[in-house]
Amino acid sequence: MTAATEKGVWKRLSPARRFMIDMLHFARQVPSIPVARTMNLAAVAEARRAAEPRPSWTAIFMRSYGLVSSRHPRLRQALVRWPWPHLYEHPISVCGMPIEREMDGEHVLVPTQIRSPEFQSLVAIDGHLQRYKTVPIADIGYFRMALRMGRLPQFVRRFLWWHTLHCSGYKRAKRLGTFGLSSYGRLGAEQIHPIGPLTTLLTFGPISDGGEVVVKIVYDHRVIDGADVARCLEDLERTLTSVLVAELDAMRRAGLQPGQSTARPQAA
Repeated sequence: MTAATEKGVWKRLSPARRFMIDMLHFARQVPSIPVARTMNLAAVAEARRAAEPRPSWTAIFMRSYGLVSSRHPRLRQALVRWPWPHLYEHPISVCGMPIEREMDGEHVLVPTQIRSPEFQSLVAIDGHLQRYKTVPIADIGYFRMALRMGRLPQFVRRFLWWHTLHCSGYKRAKRLGTFGLSSYGRLGAEQIHPIGPLTTLLTFGPISDGGEVVVKIVYDHRVIDGADVARCLEDLERTLTSVLVAELDAMRRAGLQPGQSTARPQAA
């Protein structure tokens, strides 16, 4: 058989792929705008290299954004449509982010979340991330929930998504998070305008040898305005170069053990 007459094959959408398709369906309905700031994080990079254990940049940015969110309530708000349009403000931050895993020979993204990053140490956050990357998918409840949802008929999935996003601010934050985080910086790539269903999405690109990095917040303009987002980015850089540098220095001096937290996390 020649190449000209060969045919391809049909492949069934996996539950994880269906979950991501549904998420993007609702993300496209958000009028999102990215705001970028070039930051100099040389001091953070130097402190990170000396820290033991060395935390991931994902943990560093997640904790920093949680701290900024504690000072800027708008970052913890969401537009809820039912029974009438209103804003809901969650008491803590909940980071929703995708984790890349291999399932049935396919690289897929499975959603997860980390609650109260502002109250957790870098080591604790990295412990959660490492668990989500290595523990069998069937052993993590949030993964099982997403895959069960991905196996439902489309009209049921879309209703559940709509109900979660638009009927209860509390359930929205508990099930999906208050902000998203996604980055390909470790792969040398920068996202131009990623989208998500939450009020804000934090992303950062590759970090140069000199410590420069482009950090973006993609925000829902119905909830927060661009000037506020720009101020949040300024606060984020200030937090990274002060609070996080101090925490990294403390890790170098004291050598925190995995699982320790700086404070007791609050309930979502």
